[in-house]
Amino acid sequence: MSSPAADGAAPATRVVVIGFGSPIRGDDALGPLVADQLADTWVHAPVTVLSRHILTAELATMLHDASLVVFIDASVDGPPGEIVTRELVADVAGALGLAHAVDPRGLLAWTQALYGRAPRAMLVSTRGATFNYAHYALSDAVQAALPPLIETVRRLIDQHLQTA
Repeated sequence: MSSPAADGAAPATRVVVIGFGSPIRGDDALGPLVADQLADTWVHAPVTVLSRHILTAELATMLHDASLVVFIDASVDGPPGEIVTRELVADVAGALGLAHAVDPRGLLAWTQALYGRAPRAMLVSTRGATFNYAHYALSDAVQAALPPLIETVRRLIDQHLQTA
C-alpha cells in the first residue's frame, strides 16, 4: 500500500514549525528562541516544533507528510520589529549545490523532488536590528516583537488545524 506522500495525495493534517537562525548572532537567534517557547504549546496535537541553526535537505523527511510548515526567522528587510507573514513556494534554485544549508524555499524544493509533494508553507519573520556576535541577545525591537510574533504563529496553526 502506498503512503499519501508517495502517491501525491494530500497528507493527514500535520504541522511542522521550524525556527532557525544562529543563537550567537544577536537577532538571528529569533527563530530558535521562538521555537523553544512554542515547543510545549501543542503537546497533544499533530504539531512538531523544531529549533535549528540552519536548514538542511535532511529536514525534507520531516516535511514530506506535513500539510503545513511554518518557518520562523529573522529578516534583513523592513523596519526592525515589524512582523511579516508570507506564503512560500518551492524554489529549485534554492536547493542547488551540496545542500549543506538551504533556505526555506529550497527545502520545499528538496521535499518536492524527493517525495513528489511539498506542504503549504508560511514564513513568519521580523527584521533584526543587530546581527553582531552575542549569544541569545535580542535587540529591544525584536524582543518587543516576540509576543505578537508567537501569537501570529499560534493563530496560523490553530486556523490550519480548524479548517483541515
